[in-house]
Order: sequence, then C-alpha cells, then structure tokens
Amino acid sequence: MSRRHFVQTSALAASSVAFSVTTTRSYARPKSANDKLGIGVIGVGGRGNSHLSMLKRIIDDGDNIDIVAVCDIYRPRLERAAQEYHARAYMDHNELIADPRVDIVCIATPDHIHGYQAIDAAYAGKDIYCEKPVTHWRQFELTKRLAKAVAESNCVFQLGTQAMSDSAWQQMKKLVQDGLIGQPLFGETGFFRIGDWGERDMPIDDANATVGADLLWEKFLGDAPRLEFNIDRFFRWRLFEDYAGGPVTDLYPHSLTQVIDILGVGFPDRVVALGGIHRYDYELREVPDTFNLLAQYPENVTISVLGTQANDYNATTTRGAGQRCPVIRGWDGSLSIIDNKEILFTPLQVRGAKPPQRFDIKFGEDNIQHWRNLIQCSRERNKETWSPMPLAYKTQTVLHMAMLAYRKKQTAQFDHEKEQIVLS
Repeated sequence: MSRRHFVQTSALAASSVAFSVTTTRSYARPKSANDKLGIGVIGVGGRGNSHLSMLKRIIDDGDNIDIVAVCDIYRPRLERAAQEYHARAYMDHNELIADPRVDIVCIATPDHIHGYQAIDAAYAGKDIYCEKPVTHWRQFELTKRLAKAVAESNCVFQLGTQAMSDSAWQQMKKLVQDGLIGQPLFGETGFFRIGDWGERDMPIDDANATVGADLLWEKFLGDAPRLEFNIDRFFRWRLFEDYAGGPVTDLYPHSLTQVIDILGVGFPDRVVALGGIHRYDYELREVPDTFNLLAQYPENVTISVLGTQANDYNATTTRGAGQRCPVIRGWDGSLSIIDNKEILFTPLQVRGAKPPQRFDIKFGEDNIQHWRNLIQCSRERNKETWSPMPLAYKTQTVLHMAMLAYRKKQTAQFDHEKEQIVLS
C-alpha cells in the first residue's frame, strides 16, 4: 500500500469514528424577542477566548444573552474558561449542542473541524457563529454538505469574517447594484503583512501535555491523517497543511468575501494560483507565506487576491492589519477607498463620462457589531446576516480551488452542472 493510499484510507476511516454528523433533524423553535439567548462556545483557545470576551462585553452592555456552556478537548483550557465565565463544561461538542439552554453555537476550533461541528449544530436547530475558514481547504464536499444543512434547517448562520461589518462594503455593493460603475469587470484585493506570528507564535499551553482523559488527540485529528501525538501539531496547528492552509484560508476570507458580495458573482469558472514559502522557511512550517490567486467568472468578471506575510507595504489604503481595500472596476469607472473615510468613484476618462463622486463611509469594521448582527438575526429569525452561508460557500469554493491549484500546479475548473472541482 502506497503512503498516499494509506493516508487517504486512514483519514476516511477516522472521519467515521471521530465525527458522527447528526442525522436526526430536530430544528428548534424560535424564542420570543424578550427571551434570553444562551450561547455555547466550542474551542476556547486564543480565538475562542476572544469571542468569550466580546460576548461578556455585550452582556455588560445589557443585551439579554448568556454564556451558558463551553467546550474544548484540552481539559486545562476548558476548566479555565468554564470557571471564568461560570459556564457548563463539555469535552464533546455534541453534548454542548444537545444542551437545551444553548441557542447559538460559536465554533472556534481548528479549520478542519469547523464543518462537522457546524453541520451538527444546524441539524440540531442551533444558530451558528463559525470562525473562518468555514471548512479546511481539502473539504469541498463537506462545504457542500454544510451549505445544504444550513439551507434545509431553520438555523441562522454568520461566518466570522468580521470585515463584513464594515459599512464600506455594503455601500459599495449598493453603488454597483445601482449601476454607478456600469457592467462590473474586475475586483482586486489582497493582504500584506510582515511576520509569521499567526503560525509560529501560537502558544504551547503545556510542553509536557500528553494524550489521555485531559487531551483528546483523536478528536483533534478528526478526518486528518492518523499520526502519533505531536505537541506542535496540537497547539500550533496553523503551521501544518493537515489542519490549515496559510494566508489563502486564514487571511483571504477577510479580503475576498466582500469583493464577491460587492460584485454579485456566483461560482467561478477557473482559478489559478502561485505562491510558496518565500521567507519563513523553517522545519515545522508547511503552509505557504505568500499566495496569489486569480479567479475568472462566467459573468465576465475577474477577481485577484494578492498577498504575502513577508512584506507589509500596501500601495492602496488598508482597513485592518494588512487587509488591502478592494478596487472595483466596471465599464464606466471604478470604486476605491481614500483615507479610510470615503468611497471614491473615478469615472473613465472618456467623453460623456459620469462625474467623479465621493461617499462618506458610515461606520467601520467592528467584531462586536458582527456578533450583534447575528444576535439580532437570531431573534428575528432572519437568515440574511452580514456573512451568511451562501456567501461563505461561494467564497470558500474559490479558496478550495486556489489551494488545490497551487499544490498540484494546475488550473482548477468548476463544473457548474455537477458542482464539482476539476483539476487540469
């Protein structure tokens, strides 16, 4: 048996053991607007604790929500969070989802776990805040299953692309819909920053941690290849391709999501990608630090996402740490951001062109408001959140295609009829 066949077979076998996606669909009945909403957080590492802190601020501001449960497969981390937030502690995410006090599930686990837990939550009738990326780069079929689960259920879904809380993108979308730039043509964006602190600097809670009742290694592996316990893989999982993808999946959801939404495109025809480890070349790192992709759409629209973790210079305005503001081009002109305060419409320099225009940006990105948007939608049973599942599906498909094209050095094509990715 070849190593590749062994890894694929083992991963498939493991997925049936480590994850049992709920098949009983018990969609919960919505609460009234005056009822308190209970929130359970799955994964209480760095990002999970950030969510807990934000939720505590929302509670302190008087919103009628409560942190009722937390879950983690590493007991010391779990017990700290449970004690600090006076929440019930679970080591199995299915037990948290089954808790009748939980109305909204926040998923802040490693990338390759998101999709399974979100499907379980959707079919259990829970609303969902899922960290990006919505699934791992090799899990396109799981992304399809999740999109179907959210569509079939009554659940309200918000992807953790908090940049979507920025009114600039909502305003630009409306301007495109109103025809200001004419026929959409091109969207360019990117993410440039310096440093690999998002991967190498992930903290190791306990260098002497071992597998057992306090650390559930098999649960961590999920559908990834079966490997012996490794302290770096468990605590610094963003370094490894089995669990993460580098900037294309960790950072680009923050830049690409709004461009797809502004342009109103569907799934791409083709995606090509180039990149590699160009600066942070050390023993453990497997994921690229530089990644560039082009996506061509049937609407005759092209989107480019360029970026590196090796240089933080941005020739255009940025909103956030390295997140390049998009430029949206059409037949009649372009939209861009100036001074982080205004949207600028620049017409084509031709006779009869529209006049230049400026539009004040109403408000900027705010992760707490992103949470408030989900909470409000949960109360109203409104599935149109700022970053809903249909948009997450379209965005993640591009990222799937880009990573596969990069790794195989091929072009990724999308079969729209069969809804499949084909490499050539």
